[in-house]
Amino acid sequence: MTLPHLALVADPHDRRGLLRTDEAWLEERWAEESSRALVIAGTRVRPGEDGLEWVPTREAPDGVRLLLGERDGSTWWGVIVPSLATQSDPERWLPLRGLLPFLSGDSVRQAPLVFHALGLAEWHWAHKHCPRCGGQLRARAAGHELVCVDCAKPQFPRSDPAVIMLITAGDPGSDDERALLGRHPAWPEGRFSTLAGFCEPGETLEDAVRREVAEETGVLVGEVTYFGNQPWPLPSSLMVGFHGCAVDETLTLDDAEVEEARWLTRAEMRAGAEDRSLVLPGGVSISRSLIEAWYGGPLPGSW
Repeated sequence: MTLPHLALVADPHDRRGLLRTDEAWLEERWAEESSRALVIAGTRVRPGEDGLEWVPTREAPDGVRLLLGERDGSTWWGVIVPSLATQSDPERWLPLRGLLPFLSGDSVRQAPLVFHALGLAEWHWAHKHCPRCGGQLRARAAGHELVCVDCAKPQFPRSDPAVIMLITAGDPGSDDERALLGRHPAWPEGRFSTLAGFCEPGETLEDAVRREVAEETGVLVGEVTYFGNQPWPLPSSLMVGFHGCAVDETLTLDDAEVEEARWLTRAEMRAGAEDRSLVLPGGVSISRSLIEAWYGGPLPGSW
């Protein structure tokens, strides 16, 4: 089966990382008629009526240029301009989560470029001063490096690893096999998802799976196997997916993280999705892929 989350990363661009410091090449490509730029106000983008607008670079405003790379014979860029306080129609400028509906259908090919651009923009937004001396940071390497103007310490973009996991119990593949889903206290009634959490310093990803599940639900997990991953720059995460097998199914909830948790058979999951008593994650998320890979096919409904 086709896994939903893979659609967002199916057509990556050539990032041209070795040319980010070649100023002559950068200027030449910026001047190309086929070059296109996504304008980003701080960390937000204003979509047009027909989706996201990539403007010819000769029409792009002044700002911090982000080389995204090459694809389809064109060079693609992001341009960071001052934040919404200086923009017209600020309500029309959306963060990445608000842009996800525009990254569907034929437009899904834009997703790797948009994730790259918004991930860098979020990093520029959050890193204004040197963590060593407090000096001002200046962009270089086509937006992929920040250097302190006082102590010359360089800073580089970060992706924070987060684990996301579907935990199961019972005989694999049997009618009685169950999957564990949880609901955050802030979510509407009926909305459930796989469990997730950030990896801590000095911790393997597999141990992060076991710790997060135990902390949030009290369930003890034994075997953990890798499933896949998904860049998720909200603002700077890499979601690493796993399947885990429970060795103790007892639920003891941490109300601060998970208000409700359920063990569901495939039949129960299907019935809940059909009558909307169970609302599952959206189709572009790796959470959806984890659930449908275990279920064995597409399920109705989503957030």
